Amino acid sequence: MASQTVPTKSFKKPLEKILDPTKIGTWNIIRRPHIENHSIIQGKPREQNSNAFKTHQLHEGVRLRKALNALTHGKNIFVYHNIRTNQVVYSLTRYLEKNSVIRQLVYHGKKTVPASLRKDIWAPYYSVHFNESKVGLRAYHLLREFSMQRQLDPPREMITITEAFLNQKRPRDPENAKEFDEKYGDKIGWLMEKKDRARAVMDQKATSVADVSAILAIQEEEIKNGFADGKRGYLTRGARRRRREARKKDEAKANENAERIAHLEATLSTPHLQYKIQEAKDASTAATENAVKILWTDIHNARFAETWPERVLHGELDLSRDHVMPGQKPVGVEVLADQEFKEKAGA
Repeated sequence: MASQTVPTKSFKKPLEKILDPTKIGTWNIIRRPHIENHSIIQGKPREQNSNAFKTHQLHEGVRLRKALNALTHGKNIFVYHNIRTNQVVYSLTRYLEKNSVIRQLVYHGKKTVPASLRKDIWAPYYSVHFNESKVGLRAYHLLREFSMQRQLDPPREMITITEAFLNQKRPRDPENAKEFDEKYGDKIGWLMEKKDRARAVMDQKATSVADVSAILAIQEEEIKNGFADGKRGYLTRGARRRRREARKKDEAKANENAERIAHLEATLSTPHLQYKIQEAKDASTAATENAVKILWTDIHNARFAETWPERVLHGELDLSRDHVMPGQKPVGVEVLADQEFKEKAGA
């Protein structure tokens, strides 16, 4: 009897796809993660339509977003500006969070601080990317401090009536312009009115870019002096004990975050496609030690700074119709149209 050969099945390795943790925080599956029906919540099995189940799902979404943000915490600073008032806010995430934005807005008078966050009037401005989280967090704190100090104690030249200010504010109507000149013609050098002062101090588009340039120059000196090199001076016995306890807590929290992310990867993956959530590696900044990359919606805004350190690399942000900060604009994209636009044949 002839022997028969049994065909063997060929097992193909599933494809892998890398997901950037900074870009998936607004997904519905992140904000409302999948939880099995009749899960034990508050000691009882809960239905999906119950309030306890929905509340638990929202809380799990918050914890999952925090776990994703912990992977790149401090390495990225995302800057948004208000399209009406030119106010500038800083964020450690690509999406804006209400509490973080409202805390950065200083009260300068009536209707200068909104009651809630309207994402349709906040547009991406630029983003700053670092190799080390310590350096990024230091820059983030300095940006917040510089902005707050300038708004609480603005320099006099910022809130002083000048000829350029009058030319910009003068009405076009001849009669109104004559009354305007009679009122403000002899007040050059005076302080602006309260409403005009608030408008001038709230406009931070130019000063924000100048702050970034100055902070990166300051950090160059700090890095030369050993900042963020992991070395510390003499620590007392109590300080060493507190450091050990803090490291244990950080390790336990990191393990908890890793479990949440692994569960999310398993939920998203299929037998043929496996998702991995990890930090995206940037070859341009990794090749240069202590390099910093700045991505602009309009690269001409970089001219607001007088000089830039040599370690700074400039790029462009991709176009986006959403309120979430996009990634870097891909290089070598085909041009949709050049020269002149022509109508289609037969139109």
